[in-house]
Amino acid sequence: MDYGNMLSDSLDYTKDAIWGKWGRWILLVISTIIFPLIMGYAVRIYSGVKPAPEPGNWVGMFIDGLKLWIIGIIYAIPIFVILAIFMVPVFVAGSNGDPMLALGSLGIGLIVMLIVGLIITLISAIGVIRFAEKDSMGQAFAFGAILEHIGRIGWGSYIIALIVLWIAGIVFGVIVGILSAIPLIGWLIMLFLYPVWFLFAARYMRLVYESAPAPA
Repeated sequence: MDYGNMLSDSLDYTKDAIWGKWGRWILLVISTIIFPLIMGYAVRIYSGVKPAPEPGNWVGMFIDGLKLWIIGIIYAIPIFVILAIFMVPVFVAGSNGDPMLALGSLGIGLIVMLIVGLIITLISAIGVIRFAEKDSMGQAFAFGAILEHIGRIGWGSYIIALIVLWIAGIVFGVIVGILSAIPLIGWLIMLFLYPVWFLFAARYMRLVYESAPAPA
């Protein structure tokens, strides 16, 4: 997997989508504020549209964004369950005046949540692209097909690809943090940069998805 080429492609895709196209950029900024819209726009990119589409069919974008949000909530249910399970002994130990037991239960719960969260991230990242490509929420939870697709990408390559995106996200976050500190206009710069990340990350994940060879 050529990570450098995927980063470059995603950057070019994002630049071509908004640079010099101020009307589109402003619409995407507004979509970021009304968050289901930008999520719906990301669904279009996940589906493989190239070049980046014009924002439009706002009702459809909003609905797709809500669907993506619901998919995320469903994937997060195991995290909520684990949190509930481990918070009970934390509260019991705390009420009994045993802070060490409370801290121990909390620590174990956080470790389990982290592990489960990582597994969910690996699966859901491909699941949401299947949802976008097939236009079916059920495909976001077609675990057999999802695992088979990741297997064709290669688990090692896939995990490294996500780590690369994570590092890019940290760099982007630092840049946004610095620029947002500019007096008076920092908040406006931040608003205009948020759609940049949405486009970049969505395109990058689409390329990760496309890196899988065709089934034999």
